[in-house]
Amino acid sequence: MPKPLPRSFYARPTEHVARDLLGKIIVRAREGVEPLRARIVEVEAYLGQRDAASHAHRGPTPRSAIMFGPPGRLYVYFVYGMHHCMNFVTERDGVAGAVLVRAAQPLGDGDDTALRGPGKLCRGLAVTLAHKGSDLTSVASPIYVTDDGAFRPAVARSRRIGVDYAGAWALRKLRFFVRHHPSVSGPRGVAPCSDAT
Repeated sequence: MPKPLPRSFYARPTEHVARDLLGKIIVRAREGVEPLRARIVEVEAYLGQRDAASHAHRGPTPRSAIMFGPPGRLYVYFVYGMHHCMNFVTERDGVAGAVLVRAAQPLGDGDDTALRGPGKLCRGLAVTLAHKGSDLTSVASPIYVTDDGAFRPAVARSRRIGVDYAGAWALRKLRFFVRHHPSVSGPRGVAPCSDAT
């Protein structure tokens, strides 16, 4: 298995990290058995204090403080009393940012065809609040991200899902996904994007 992505990968503008995560592989280590592996096909960027849809919008709180760094850490939260959501902390240390991972394609033999939606993704990879703060850059971590170089996605972007409360920020195209991929949880046929700006 290739090495985990370095911290420098995450210590960049959140939109760039979000786009570049498409096609990368989440590795979920398990004691005594083979790790679970899934290829990322859909993400959303959350741009910290300036972003009205971000948990960091009102500054550091007990829940959102992890979004202010260091980059390359796992931010997990519980929503609707039933679902865990997995985010990767981005930006330089002290600047809030995170990428929500919405969907992935399992890579193991006999796995389901998709882990569609952030709740199902966390269930499928057995990610819970206990994993909040895990170091995504360490092979010793229970969860990390790597790149096998085998997949170069056709990237598209759209508005984020479920953030209508965020005013003008709800209109920003901060959702990135592999165009037409069957594992994507939301609309799949939006026109491709040429950059992440």
